[in-house]
Amino acid sequence: MSTLIKLEEVWKIYHLGKTEVNSLRGVNLEIESGDFVTIMGPSGSGKSTLLNMIGLLDIPTKGRLLLKNKDVTKRTESELAQLRGKTIGFVFQEFNLLNHLRAWENVELPMIFQKIPQAIRRRRAMELLAQVNMANRADHQLAELSGGERQRVAIARAFANNPELVIADEPTGNLDSVTGQKVMEILLDFHEKMGGTLLVVTHDHNIGGYAEHQVFIKDGRIVSQDEAFGINSK
Repeated sequence: MSTLIKLEEVWKIYHLGKTEVNSLRGVNLEIESGDFVTIMGPSGSGKSTLLNMIGLLDIPTKGRLLLKNKDVTKRTESELAQLRGKTIGFVFQEFNLLNHLRAWENVELPMIFQKIPQAIRRRRAMELLAQVNMANRADHQLAELSGGERQRVAIARAFANNPELVIADEPTGNLDSVTGQKVMEILLDFHEKMGGTLLVVTHDHNIGGYAEHQVFIKDGRIVSQDEAFGINSK
């Protein structure tokens, strides 16, 4: 396998007034193409900041961020947005769907930004919804869908542009355990069938157990599982 995303000595420093906050501290991490990785850590450990780096939503204060061996640290926001649209799909805990659109219209939205023709967009949206068992709900407004159904729509949307990497941020956080398990099974099914890279950020050890590789973070550093969740953890 080849390296898809690589972080080299990545620091992320925020300034809150006169206070300096080191959200990431010299992180080194490689994610291989076709891998399934979970990122886990206690609240405030730096999980979200690390996700933002891997998802090209932010750039390091110090260090290098590489996508397929190309340094993207100095890219503009417009350039990063283009790379995200072509390479990465996102599944958010809060779904981040548009309430005024029907299910299939939410799924086709990323394809619009990539200028895919309308007929192809509609057909692919329907195919993706069928894969998450939502074909019979494609024309429904979001208000008519349950939380689990909305997350299925969000998963279908994440795969709209055939991304090389799908990032799921606490994808089961707002769901009951049974629905959450079904959502993970759908993500795994997509991962296995499409051969793409899957990254799941979670606090749930049961979800972490699905992964081929687990990354643990605490106080902005990559650490062992015992250090992240040991009895002396903050």
